[in-house]
Amino acid sequence: MKKTILLFATITLIVGNSFAQNSKKSYLSADRDSAKQKDEIKTIFGNKKISNGGYGAFTIGYSLIDEKDAFITGGRGAWIIGHSFAIGLGGYGFGNDLYLDNVTSSQEYSINGGYGGLILEPIVLPKFPFHLSFPILLGAGGAEYIKSTYRDEFDPDVNVEDSDAFLVAEPGVELEMNLIKWIRLSVGASYRFTSDIHLAEKKHDVLNGYNLGVTLKFGKF
Repeated sequence: MKKTILLFATITLIVGNSFAQNSKKSYLSADRDSAKQKDEIKTIFGNKKISNGGYGAFTIGYSLIDEKDAFITGGRGAWIIGHSFAIGLGGYGFGNDLYLDNVTSSQEYSINGGYGGLILEPIVLPKFPFHLSFPILLGAGGAEYIKSTYRDEFDPDVNVEDSDAFLVAEPGVELEMNLIKWIRLSVGASYRFTSDIHLAEKKHDVLNGYNLGVTLKFGKF
């Protein structure tokens, strides 16, 4: 019995001494880290490392321009700062001459053009499989008022009746899905605001309106 008690006491002493030494090392390590942090230069914007990435994207969309269906295509590229904010450039082209009636004898009037500029994009909860982003485009563009006379389906006689330049702001919202680590798919809507546009017989806000689109992004997020 005495041997058992002696053995138990010895083991307890060894374990306790080991624990004390480990605790002392941990405290010393913590003290060194704390001293190191205190000795570091503090900056206004903090000392945390910011993860950077970037992406390129292609967009196809639909809009209503001059009360006619319009097709929109384009793309954008951006630098992602800290997973949650992107800044870059984007550009889009549009046309509302999608359908022709009585092609062999029709005259069709359409509005075609494009615009582009700076993209600012806050991203909310980017690491979740489904999340939101809020891209805003600020830039400029140009539009043409075109008359197309069709002698047959493949022989249009195109005349530019009028043209004008404009400033544009287009805020939007997108629901993004992380398909795989380097690909995202988003569906979204935006509203296009332009400065007054002077095209023959058209309202000054003829290009103002909603866009619906699908965007595919490739990059490091």
